[in-house]
Amino acid sequence: DRQTLVAVLQFLRRSNLRESEEILRREARLLGDDLGGSVATVASSSPGVAAVAAAPPGKGGARAGTAGSLPAAGGRDAGSQGSVAGVVVEDQPDVSAVLSAYNQQGDPTLYEEYYSGLKHFIECSLDCHRAELSQLFYPLFVHMYLELVYNQHESEAKSFFERFHGDQECYYQDDLRVLSSLTKKEHMKGNETMLDFRTSKFVLRISRDSYQLLKRHLQEKQNNQIWNIVQEHLYIDIFDGMPRSKQQIDAMVGSLAGEAKREANKAKVFFGLLKEPEFDVPLDDEDEEGENEEGKPKKKKPKKDSVGSKSKKQDPNAPPQNRIPLPELKDSDKLDKVMNMKEAARRVRLGPECLPSICFYTFLNAYQGLTAVDITDDSSMIVGGFADSTVRVWSVTPKKLRSVKTAADLSLIDKESDDVLERIMDEKTASELKILYGHSGPVYGTSFSPDRNYLLSCSEDGTVRLWSLQTFTCLVGYKGHNYPVWDTQFSPYGYYFVSGGHDRVARLWATDHYQPLRIFAGHLADVTCTRFHPNSNYIATGSADRTIRLWDVLNGNCVRIFTGHKGPIHSLAFSPNGRFLATGATDGRVLLWDIGHGLMVGELKGHTDTIYALRFSRDGEILASGSMDNTVRLWDAVKAFEDLETDDFTTATGHINLPENSQDLLLGTYMTKSTPVIHLHFTRRNLLLAAGAYSSQ
Repeated sequence: DRQTLVAVLQFLRRSNLRESEEILRREARLLGDDLGGSVATVASSSPGVAAVAAAPPGKGGARAGTAGSLPAAGGRDAGSQGSVAGVVVEDQPDVSAVLSAYNQQGDPTLYEEYYSGLKHFIECSLDCHRAELSQLFYPLFVHMYLELVYNQHESEAKSFFERFHGDQECYYQDDLRVLSSLTKKEHMKGNETMLDFRTSKFVLRISRDSYQLLKRHLQEKQNNQIWNIVQEHLYIDIFDGMPRSKQQIDAMVGSLAGEAKREANKAKVFFGLLKEPEFDVPLDDEDEEGENEEGKPKKKKPKKDSVGSKSKKQDPNAPPQNRIPLPELKDSDKLDKVMNMKEAARRVRLGPECLPSICFYTFLNAYQGLTAVDITDDSSMIVGGFADSTVRVWSVTPKKLRSVKTAADLSLIDKESDDVLERIMDEKTASELKILYGHSGPVYGTSFSPDRNYLLSCSEDGTVRLWSLQTFTCLVGYKGHNYPVWDTQFSPYGYYFVSGGHDRVARLWATDHYQPLRIFAGHLADVTCTRFHPNSNYIATGSADRTIRLWDVLNGNCVRIFTGHKGPIHSLAFSPNGRFLATGATDGRVLLWDIGHGLMVGELKGHTDTIYALRFSRDGEILASGSMDNTVRLWDAVKAFEDLETDDFTTATGHINLPENSQDLLLGTYMTKSTPVIHLHFTRRNLLLAAGAYSSQ
């Protein structure tokens, strides 16, 4: 590892073995002519990172990295997003190298003048440019403030902050609160938000005309201080065409690192669904012949998508069937699919005229603090994760939960009998609630496997546990995160699952590997929620850095970055046809995204508090959202996604035109008495189940 290497190099130097030192340095790609007698080994900002040696300032900071090293846990690795074996780990900032960029200071007393001069210029510019150039206020304000603090002009920094912090957009309040606590150079060293801001360039998207205007102004005024910051710390994504309006900009900004570069959303995404395996559905005896004639085509239909599956042709946007290895279907899975299709034949077609009934499961007296809920696909079991570190599983049907008999009893069973699967169950253990003990901290995420044999839970203790629903015991504890794990979810095909946590990284696992298969690094703050795409080739992650990223399971690349929320993301839902993504956050807005074009296509306003649950109905006609404001709202998804203008111009420049009023899309609002909604689930027949814990405040 790195420290050992540095120590060896120092030893060689002291022993005057210059030649060996050179060879070793070339091998390890350690450049920088002077390691110096005192090599600072400063642990880098991100939690699990190996110590990094300080390169002399001016050498571009510590850029070395041992061959094949991972972007460290949560690596601030903006450059090579999540490449699993990048040889050079860029942007693992060594703190002092990062901060030394602030040395080139101007006259501290003039900072307020520089800033107010620019502010005056922008406020007096034409309306069409003003909205775009106003995006500069926040990143410049932060960098100028940090520069003053770093160079120990504390009183100037304080008055600068007090004079201008009120001008910043309301959605930066939380960041400014963190910033206001950084008043001394020493505070900056350990502050992660600060280091993120320093090392990831803040992205602004500005039209060429507005940019030329700004450049001319700064060059005429000889305003080098601001020009240096613009060049050093901002990434200006320039597009040709009309400047964007205030509404268009407001819809897209607000994340920790500004907007996404347009390049980030260019990669091709296979958002189509995989072809369902074909097998015949045996007809029920009860069905009269007359109904069969109508019912036949319906029963064959797989559950996912009402349009794409009628023709047996492969969806042109679907990934190749074997792009990632998926588990084989077992006989029990086939049986389940048959059941599923029979249910689908009786499914209610929802729409504005036909809204679903909602069945609400209220957890009463949940003094253990309910922190997570999940419901099986066939709606037979419900699980709650609690702050007292227990996981509790209930049967929601009259069928009780039973464990398999002990080994001694199993050996007595006649294995040839027809009802062997019944006989192995121990009636003495039947109960409607099972409690699973094992975690040592609050359980923040739970997920049932599609075949209902397993259950995942993730906790503040940093582990993800896999439980058997046959024996109600823990089978594996997956240890990879060093910090709380906020969410976990099984793939729609089982076998794979994803977890995301406080270390800013999402990990992809397979149930039979105790180490992760992929590490998705790139978010600048906690990964708060995770979701598999219906075709299992992609994973969406929502983060406290106020962005949503879409990752490719095959190679670990980040293929989409969506910005626009003004608070941490807490819920994600893919539409059943795989084309769209809905996201909800603490800002009370639901945003809708077109995955193929990488564009925001809608904004649903109505909730007044964090949105913790989002779910599309089985055929995608209705989007349900559940929030801390104690309401469930139903939205017209068909209308929200129809006649989208996704022409090339929009895609190229991000001129999105959102409908002014999302109230036309709101189909209904349903209040609970005093129960925040933390989970939603549509049954196979489109009954909406909701869950939450009654709060007596």
